[in-house]
Amino acid sequence: MQATIEIRPVRSDELTTLWQVGFSNPQAEWTRWNGPYFHDQLPSQANFETVIGPRDWLITPRNWVITRNGVIVGSVNFHFVDGTLQRWLEVGIIIFDQQHWGEHIGRRALTAWLTHLFNDVTSLPHIGLTTWSGNLRMMALAEAVGLHQEARIPQVRYWQGRYYDSVKYGILRADWLK
Repeated sequence: MQATIEIRPVRSDELTTLWQVGFSNPQAEWTRWNGPYFHDQLPSQANFETVIGPRDWLITPRNWVITRNGVIVGSVNFHFVDGTLQRWLEVGIIIFDQQHWGEHIGRRALTAWLTHLFNDVTSLPHIGLTTWSGNLRMMALAEAVGLHQEARIPQVRYWQGRYYDSVKYGILRADWLK
């Protein structure tokens, strides 16, 4: 039987669970692939529950959770590359536990997220996704859901003594909604 995969806003009573599942382990495998060259620090539980969670997940829900059979397993998000102008939107996705990698959760969740954004959130003509050439799974996911490689900037992401390309994918509203 195929698992039920859904995306939805997180509930306020789930912030602790979300932090535990997604952000409590700084050595989690997903952190090695999600822009590791930025050296971002995971938030403390207190900061997540009182600042980040309410701001980015509840008040302005630019992040939603991905559930597998009702259990939180990941997240999808969007942000505006151009800040307050809000004309250039990009998305991201994380499956927190690598035991779920390869189950096509990302494909189903990202497809649902892009459809939701185009239908309910933005009237913009384009949505993008940026990754790096070291993240072969994300590149394959982008292509699997129908995004097109639109740019490849060579050797601008430095990680573990090596340069990688920044790879940009995207799709036009008209093409997505066909």
